[in-house]
Order: sequence, then C-alpha cells, then structure tokens
Amino acid sequence: MSNQIDIRAYVEGALQARRFAVLATECDGQPHSSLIAITPIGGVRQLIFATYRNTRKYRNLTQNGKVAVFIDDRDNNGPALPGGFVLTALGCAQVVSADENEAVRRAHLERHPDLESFLGSLDCALFRVTVEAYQVVGAIDDVRWWRMDERVDG
Repeated sequence: MSNQIDIRAYVEGALQARRFAVLATECDGQPHSSLIAITPIGGVRQLIFATYRNTRKYRNLTQNGKVAVFIDDRDNNGPALPGGFVLTALGCAQVVSADENEAVRRAHLERHPDLESFLGSLDCALFRVTVEAYQVVGAIDDVRWWRMDERVDG
C-alpha cells in the first residue's frame, strides 16, 4: 500500500466483502472475543452488530465500550496485496438509540436476512461501533494506520 487512499480502498472493499468479524471486548482486565455479523453504515465510520442482552459480550460492552473489530480478508485477493490483508477497526461501541433502532435493524437485516428471528427477539440489542482508526496489515512488515480524523483526498 503506497498511501492513505489505498488504505481507504481496502477498508471499504473489506467491509463490503466480509459479513462477519471478531469482536474483542474487555471487562475488569479480562479480554473476551466473539464472532459477530457486521453491517457498515455511514461509509466506513460505523459498524453495526447485534447481541443478546444476557451475554458476557453485552455486559462487557455496557461497562467498557472500547472495542477492536478484526476482519480477516486474506483469501480475498486484491491487486496490490496478493495474499490479502487483515483489518482491525478500533473504536467505541454503544447501544443504538431507541429512535434509530428500527432503521438500523432494517439495514442490518437487509445485509443478514438469516438473522431475522434473532434481530426480532426482545432480548436482542443493536450496537454501533464508532470507528476511530483502522489498522491494515498486509504482511509482517506492512502495517498501516488510517485514523478517522485524518483527511484523505481522492
């Protein structure tokens, strides 16, 4: 990757191509990871996922919203990275507000129609990750960062 514009293209492509990711949370010094179905909204700045309220994931998120979302795109070969790459979104997760819940649920359901009964459950909560930065790794010595407060032309 030669510059930030390349990073943006890879991030956008990965978020469109990959429907699942691994969410890393933490509470009281204990890390926890979970497989989640993701839906990007607002371009690359926000990721949506759902969880049941009676889970460790939910408890961790309500006590400490800082998260990492890991997306493995290594088998999706791109022109500049023949082996693919892995992507980590760092940010803060919050429960989607009641006034946005239905619109966000519809967007998530459109991308993941197989989750209809899960998303319709009264115990299901939708979360929005506001991404602060992406780390894109193409190889052991090819690690790039894209912070959302950085201007990217193009």
